[in-house]
Amino acid sequence: MSDFPEPRFIDVNGVTLEVFTAGDPAGEPLVLCHGWPELAYSWRHQVPALAAAGYHVIAPNQRGYGRSSRPETVTDYDIEHLCGDLAALLDHFGHDDAIFVGHDWGAIVVWNMAMLHPGRVRALANLSVPFLIRGPKDWVTFWEEQLGGDFYIVHFNRQPGVADRVFDEHAENFLRNLYRTRQWEHAPPDLGPGMPLINMATAPELPGERLMSDAELAVFVDAFRHSGFTGGINWYRNFSRNWKLLADVPQRVTQPALMIYGRYDMVPPNPELATYVPNVETHTLDCGHWIQQERPEETTRLLLDWLNRL
Repeated sequence: MSDFPEPRFIDVNGVTLEVFTAGDPAGEPLVLCHGWPELAYSWRHQVPALAAAGYHVIAPNQRGYGRSSRPETVTDYDIEHLCGDLAALLDHFGHDDAIFVGHDWGAIVVWNMAMLHPGRVRALANLSVPFLIRGPKDWVTFWEEQLGGDFYIVHFNRQPGVADRVFDEHAENFLRNLYRTRQWEHAPPDLGPGMPLINMATAPELPGERLMSDAELAVFVDAFRHSGFTGGINWYRNFSRNWKLLADVPQRVTQPALMIYGRYDMVPPNPELATYVPNVETHTLDCGHWIQQERPEETTRLLLDWLNRL
């Protein structure tokens, strides 16, 4: 992984996490939280600059990913466990609080970290996924009614194990097709009936530019061949449980926040974001979903500028 830090294996909250650290251990802690199907390595472009700026950068492969623990029980991946891992990670390093940065599912965890453990979150920056409003229906039921059974989150919940097996069997092809940029310049490919992500795993190479070099992609392929995809997908299988767990949690994030959208991301912006996150600053970059990998210099620049103004 070239100059990416070597891993440390740290026991926290009943699991062992594979953790990559950089920078001054006495510096202000900055925790980077990856999404699905990603790794701490997704932050490879940001880690050196953030460490050089004096931060103690902590980037875990979260539970279910890489060489971190992969509990078998689905509920071991609920939002309380995921946020509990991060709180315990701060305890391990002796930090009272930290600045958290999340992308995709990592952003969901960071938003909830700010609500469930507000004293541990000094500020937060999230990419792609805005604050997810807790409505009157649980999220899986709502998405099933709005988007149907082939919407990937619904499929993961209603047909457990099906997608996992396809992704495991076609890990390299799936990740190569998923990690693409500039897809918006091409007509959407006809992937046939059924869940698009499953069809993507078995399809020939799709239009758009490859996001990674062969060596970078190999890091992801090796990690998912080791871990499989079930652990990460189990995060999705707790959406309904999380909806119940958050019933009595005030839906408001008051810490200073940065939100970075991708103009061509399939995840839509939240027009009500400032209602729930009053101290938020927003930016939009010309890219798709994989923001910090598609626009690494711009992402790093926005993060450092915002951090310097905290």
